[in-house]
Amino acid sequence: MLIRRFENTDAAEVSALIQKTLRISNIKDYSAEYIERDAQFFTPENVIQRAGWTHCYVVCENEQIVGCGAIGPYWDKTDESSLFNIFVLPEYQSKGIGRTIIETLEQDEYFLRAKRIEIPASITACAFYRKMGYDYKNGVDQVDEEGLYRLEKFR
Repeated sequence: MLIRRFENTDAAEVSALIQKTLRISNIKDYSAEYIERDAQFFTPENVIQRAGWTHCYVVCENEQIVGCGAIGPYWDKTDESSLFNIFVLPEYQSKGIGRTIIETLEQDEYFLRAKRIEIPASITACAFYRKMGYDYKNGVDQVDEEGLYRLEKFR
């Protein structure tokens, strides 16, 4: 497996990866309407736009992108950052790829400069992020109005 920075030519494949993962892995925790709304947001154009203000990475096996993740500033702050769009194709889950993505993001300059890192976590991924050392923001262990947990880690 190779992990590298996202390139704009990866956008269609990353978009398809995110949409597939949402529809297969996250459907057990969210309604079909919720999943489709999220899936439709992750167009190749939106992936490129987000990659423009984050450091986005992809994990490749041979020529196929099997995972992705990004880190960027938290509301333009220099001492806080956020993790975004961490997805692994369903058939590659539970093989350490998610851990590799988190470890890569935690070596990025946006992580290293931050005192606090936040992640908007899906119900589906919450337990994984908690294993990676992220805890409920302000102790709130309920999903918010977006259906997400807000998790954080302090350095």
